[in-house]
Amino acid sequence: MAAWDLADFDDHEGVHLFRDRASGLTAVIAIHSTALGPAAGGVRFWHYADRTDAVTDALRLSRGMSYKNAMAGLPMGGGKGVILADAARTKTPEMLKAFGRAIDSLGGRYVTAEDVGISEADVGIIGSETGFVSGLPVGEGAAGGDPGPVTARGVYLGVRAAALEALGTDDMAGVHVAIQGVGSVGGGLARHLARDGAKLTLADVNADRAKALAAELGAQVVATEAIIGVEADIFSPNALGAILNEHSIPLLRTGVVAGGANNQLATPADAARLHGRGILYAPDYVINAGGIINVALEYLGQGDRAEVDARVAQIPERLRAIWAESAANGRPAADVADAMAQRLIGRA
Repeated sequence: MAAWDLADFDDHEGVHLFRDRASGLTAVIAIHSTALGPAAGGVRFWHYADRTDAVTDALRLSRGMSYKNAMAGLPMGGGKGVILADAARTKTPEMLKAFGRAIDSLGGRYVTAEDVGISEADVGIIGSETGFVSGLPVGEGAAGGDPGPVTARGVYLGVRAAALEALGTDDMAGVHVAIQGVGSVGGGLARHLARDGAKLTLADVNADRAKALAAELGAQVVATEAIIGVEADIFSPNALGAILNEHSIPLLRTGVVAGGANNQLATPADAARLHGRGILYAPDYVINAGGIINVALEYLGQGDRAEVDARVAQIPERLRAIWAESAANGRPAADVADAMAQRLIGRA
């Protein structure tokens, strides 16, 4: 099936497939829109059972980056890279350098950074072959570096905003939050919430990681397949996407969904399913914009860490605007956010 026949092809400006036999690189770079600037979005290193799934992931993620950058007020478009890993997750410097050359061949239309499976050190290797990278190590107080902690901070602020909207308070003491995925973002969120006295239930595909964090924070642990059904004030998905669907949404026992995972809704229809159940939803590309704000300002040279923090602090305001419009017109919050973003990139 051709890329433009896939359900998630959304008039993408480009879908680029790369193969470097010498290094073993197989990769996809999807550019959704450059209406506001170069297409910015990290590169994911992941094993896919079917290569078509990798293209679909790149399409969904790049569209999400268009919306995320637009809603964050950044002069950047939306793109995403995916490096297809083998079953053993073999990753070599030669492979990363080949990906850097692939980026460079696009002449600046795509700018990369960290994503799942890619570290700050990996980005440094990619950057040895191209200047179209961000998320590189930076000095104290500068914008840039690992985007994970900044994303976690923005999600934390968004969770507090959701608590205020749905529960009437942003004092998180005693508020029960079920967190799916406790990597860089989910783990950072859990630590922020623990300091506020929140009650936490954690789950992660890496059970040892979840148990270690739970021991550190005094939290509970459940199996990954059980977390979505935990009775809690807030469910916070911070792992991979498409976890909210026709089968999982009926299992939710919460009034709020607010987390950092990308593409949480499996299909557009799932926005209506959440809305129909009266569940407040924080659109993922709005609440998790902290990381791209950080690395975009690094790449653009437009401010320091104080500027990053000031922009991340605007995330709750954007969420409140979405929820207010949703309440006024009865449309799901996800649909309201999509319409706002589409107007910003000229695709209304």
